[in-house]
Amino acid sequence: MSKIDHYLHAGTRDNTRAAYQSAVRHYEIEWGGFLPATTENIAQYLVDHAEKLAVNTLRQRLAALARWHIDQGFPDPTKSPLVKKVLRGIQREHPAQEKQAKPFQLEQLGIVDRWLEQAINTADASGDRAAKLRHTRNRALLLLGFWRGFRGDELTRLQVEYIEVTPGQGMSFFLPHTKGDRQNRGVTFKAPALNQFCPVAAYVAWKQLAELESGPVFRSVNRWGQIGDQGLHMDSLIPLLRTIFKDASVIDSDNYSAHSLRRGFANWATGNGWDLKTLMEYVGWKSVQSAIRYVDAVDPFARYRIASGLPTAPLEAPKIENKLGSE
Repeated sequence: MSKIDHYLHAGTRDNTRAAYQSAVRHYEIEWGGFLPATTENIAQYLVDHAEKLAVNTLRQRLAALARWHIDQGFPDPTKSPLVKKVLRGIQREHPAQEKQAKPFQLEQLGIVDRWLEQAINTADASGDRAAKLRHTRNRALLLLGFWRGFRGDELTRLQVEYIEVTPGQGMSFFLPHTKGDRQNRGVTFKAPALNQFCPVAAYVAWKQLAELESGPVFRSVNRWGQIGDQGLHMDSLIPLLRTIFKDASVIDSDNYSAHSLRRGFANWATGNGWDLKTLMEYVGWKSVQSAIRYVDAVDPFARYRIASGLPTAPLEAPKIENKLGSE
């Protein structure tokens, strides 16, 4: 690989690159399309998947095919009026409500944290080092994910050498690459030390128990208590969290995802008086639109707002004169 190719490769996020490769593979191998494609080819591809794939997924596939054509020096067939009109028609005929991760509430965080603490103590008493390592790791993963409002990929990319702990106060994380960091300057996040559900104490406990000096923070632990060298894969995060929630008897554990921690924190913060600007700065959102997608209204049905405007005592029904009786 030449230096030019190396830097071109580095200029695209790993997740984006993987998604584009998957989309091109789907077009060529699974659907049987040819590249470079014509406008009619792309339109037919959309039509054939209109009832199978969500509109957002189709847009992602178009973006990947557009990138392939641009990178190879071909005209981009996805920007033609025909393709745009077909996509608008699909959106009109097959509207779909956007699905959002179910927010993980503070009450549930407490339930899972207490269960993990008990599991750690039980494993320690029985001499089960593998179980103690897994539960200690999971506790740090859960508390950091919630209180920092991290994305799933950010959690899995945390590096020990980029984390600094100030005892009794908090900790800072440096991420060389994040989704909103268009200039690739890196972003520093901070998390506080807390009296309960403390992310700092949970991280320090995991780091010391696993004897981590550098490399990925969150890694696999096998049944013999051996710790992997590589970080957890992004795709393993949702099954891992759902297993933790299920073991801790959280209701509807399969409805949560890695984004549930991010949404849960955002809802907790707004419910406790954080203004949107403060929340955006803390989490790292660059646009109001991005932040609002994660925040549920404190009173979603406007029940309390409407109820507060009603009189405290029930209104008396107006008296109706009995005209027949008075004649």
